[in-house]
Amino acid sequence: MSASRRSGTTDELGPDEPEGSGAAAGPDGSDLLAALLDGMDAALCAFDAEGVVTHWNREAERILGWTAAEAVGRHGFAGWAVREADAGEVEGRLMSAMRSPGRQVHEFALLTKDGGRVLVRTQSAAVRGPDGGPAGVYCAFSEVHTQIDLERSIALSEALFDDASWGVVLVDADLRPAVVNAHAARSLGIGRTAVLGRPLGELLAQGVEELESALTHVLAEGAPPAPAEIWVSVRTPEGEQRRCWRCGFVRLASPLAEEPVPLGVGWLFVDVTEAKQGEQAAALFRFRTNQLHRAARAAAECEDPAEAATVHLDFALAGFADHALIDRVAGGALADGAENGPVRLVRVAATPSGAPGPSLLGGQAGLPVRYAEGHPALQSVARTGSVRAGGGSVPAEAAREWARSRQWPADTVHALCAVLRSRGRTLGVVTFLRGAGRSPFERADVAHAEDVAARIAAALDLADAVGRA
Repeated sequence: MSASRRSGTTDELGPDEPEGSGAAAGPDGSDLLAALLDGMDAALCAFDAEGVVTHWNREAERILGWTAAEAVGRHGFAGWAVREADAGEVEGRLMSAMRSPGRQVHEFALLTKDGGRVLVRTQSAAVRGPDGGPAGVYCAFSEVHTQIDLERSIALSEALFDDASWGVVLVDADLRPAVVNAHAARSLGIGRTAVLGRPLGELLAQGVEELESALTHVLAEGAPPAPAEIWVSVRTPEGEQRRCWRCGFVRLASPLAEEPVPLGVGWLFVDVTEAKQGEQAAALFRFRTNQLHRAARAAAECEDPAEAATVHLDFALAGFADHALIDRVAGGALADGAENGPVRLVRVAATPSGAPGPSLLGGQAGLPVRYAEGHPALQSVARTGSVRAGGGSVPAEAAREWARSRQWPADTVHALCAVLRSRGRTLGVVTFLRGAGRSPFERADVAHAEDVAARIAAALDLADAVGRA
């Protein structure tokens, strides 16, 4: 090979190839080869069969400081790019690639022009001549820490998409999943390949707008400073499931572009539904316990025990129900085991059905409420327990008719009746009512209603005792 100091490369012409013939019109072969080599991201050098440097690109110059003019034409690395003591071993490893199939990988300590040392990882392979025989060796190398960083990034990416215990989704610029790990696929209730390319609206029933807004923000502005908790409803073969995901986002940009070009968003999430539900339940329990405590202190200051009963009712409404009613058994309490005729209930207190305000006492006339047979309040008395009722997901007019037929405000959709018991007797029923904007009563609500009912029953029993005295 003949060295060309002008371009930092050498040209090897075949025996029948005339000078100046190139694969492309315009620049000759040496100029094109020099441009290709200098544009590589990896450092590259080449040796002929005698070990003379024939090629040296700009990345090799950047790493070691030696220019192509200083490197091309030298015999091996001895004395300038490698210490004399290591030169024999380094040259032997590099040149052995001429006699070996495939590529060989080595790590060497090379010298920079200013006397420093750089640990590099090399990949070397034989260069074949026109006759197919070995004509030299090319060697591509990079700094070891750069290579390790690349390998670490690749390993991290593979681990996230194989073994991660949280969901990882790569979302493209059109907000469609491009890559999904196994955990995310399970959370979405669908296979990994079935998720790809589908709009998020086909995977989630609720929470799509909030999630897409977060992804759009990340594409435009970058990652948020802290994780976000997003409630979603996932469509699964078993039906919709309400879940809370703690999400983190990172914007992905191409490292090869001169200006950042968004490739999409890396979305990482973990399911915290149970933890959030536990926090909500604990907060609700603390609030209701505080309300019971405050109600007990306020009721203790009431001279009239009947007024104390309405105090307990008013405190119970906060965050629990929209309306409440207290109905007493007409003619006195019902004793357990006694022969009792048809039960009639008299309204003694109710919260305003219009503007909010304190509960109003009533029932002085003693007229029974017109409850039809099978009314939830009558069922509660008969069972001496709590009864839940609801209008269900029916049209608004049907729900209003359902409420009116039970003598409740027209906006009632959900009801909970808790029996009033004191000293082994049934005194009446307290009914809590919710409108369409609230969820149905649950088991935890029943327990709270029964706590309130026990306090109201004690106050009404005391009112009876005081009245008789």
